[in-house]
Formats: sequence, structure tokens, C-alpha cells
Amino acid sequence: MNAKETDGRDGRTGVAVVTGAGSGIGRAVTRELLRGGWSVVLAGRRAETLEETAGAAGAGCGEALAVPTDVSRPGDVEALFAAAVDRFGRLDLLFNNAGTSGPGGVPVEELPYEAWRHVVDTNLNGAFLCAQAAYRQMKGQTPQGGRIINNGSVSAHVPRPRSVAYTATKHALTGLTKSLALDGRPYRIAVGQIDIGNAATEMTERMRAGVPQANGEIAPEPVMDVADVARTVRHMAELPLEANVQFATVLATGMPYVGRG
Repeated sequence: MNAKETDGRDGRTGVAVVTGAGSGIGRAVTRELLRGGWSVVLAGRRAETLEETAGAAGAGCGEALAVPTDVSRPGDVEALFAAAVDRFGRLDLLFNNAGTSGPGGVPVEELPYEAWRHVVDTNLNGAFLCAQAAYRQMKGQTPQGGRIINNGSVSAHVPRPRSVAYTATKHALTGLTKSLALDGRPYRIAVGQIDIGNAATEMTERMRAGVPQANGEIAPEPVMDVADVARTVRHMAELPLEANVQFATVLATGMPYVGRG
């Protein structure tokens, strides 16, 4: 089905915007959606990594459009969604994935305000700006509606040591998800959140070597295949709008999450 022919009602494929699509979870989800026939608009700061993501999806996939974007900048976000609608005519899915962990292992009392602000601007303000732009488009288009999936984290539930900025923003994302889900009901906008623990990406390579635990020890942690996360996001995305996964937690089975702290 051509993207411009997608009516947004079949609950299977359509037009998606994926932020943070140049690497890690965003890259895996983008490729999974493309393989499933979605048209995907890839957002990220570096054009070359977005093109790498799109180019590796393979033949016979949905159409990809790379739009270099800094989600913390309102003008960039406005241009991103304008490009998506100009190319494909509508929007059916936003995977709100862009994020940064900020400087790791820094005590609260030593964390520079600039570092705190960078994490908040990317993880929270960026997620809000993208959700707001998606909401406006989904509310106004015909047929009305769409889906937003926010990438939370297990840190939306429990923190790691010395991760105050990342943990605070991920907890805030949960509130954003709940509020968007409530406000979107009259307009067929379904909003959910996926909380991910130890998916194998460039960011989690250190898990195998050992990371600080709540008791002060350094210990290795298991990881899972990021493809399993991507398949979960696709499942959430392809539900009919009458059904919604409000919150899903997908994690490496043996990671110290239940009982953490």
C-alpha cells in the first residue's frame, strides 16, 4: 500500500515518525517498521547515521525519509512533522525515542546545571515537543487519530546510582504518557509507553563488563537482543486504535530490576 493511500484505520501499517533513529533502539525499531511495510520518517541529529539506518533495512520495505532533527529545538520539531506530512499526507505513529543519559556516575552535588539541562531538554522537553506536534496532526487529519509510543525505561520505575537527571526525566515521561493518553481519548489518539531494560546496543556495552549496583558493588548485567524490543514496539503500533498497550516493560530476564535497590 502506498503511504498516501494509507487511511490510518486498519491498525496494521501507516506513516511513522521515529526519533533517535540513527542508532540503538531507534535504529532497530525503524528497521522493524520498514520491514513491516510502514513508511518511516527518521529523525536524529546526524544525517549520515539516519541514512545508514534506512539503507540497511533491505529491499521490499516501506519508504524511508531522513530528516536531521534536534528534538530539543521547537523549530526543528516543527520542520520534522511538516516534512512527514508533506511527503506522506498524514501521521499514524510517533515513536518518541530520542534521549540521552547525560554524564554517568556523577554525584548529585557535583552535577553541572548545564548537564542537567541538556538531559531535560532532550528527554523531556523533546518528547513533549514531538508529542505535541504529533497530537496536532493526528487530531486534525482525516481519518482522525493515531498512536504515540513513548520510550520510558526501567528507570521510569527505579533509579540506578548517580543517575538523577536521567531518572527524573524518565519518571516525568510516565506522567506525560498518562496525561497524553487521557487527553487523546476524544480524538482517537492512543498513547502508551515501553519501559526497556538492558537492550543490547552501543549504550549498554558497559553492562557486560560491570556497572555500579545499589549496594556499591560493580557487577556485570545480562542484556537482551534489541530486536525483541523492536518487535514489541511494532506489536504495540499495529494494534487497532480501539486497543492500547498503556505500559509495557521489556527487559533482560536476569537483570537486577525486581528488587533493585
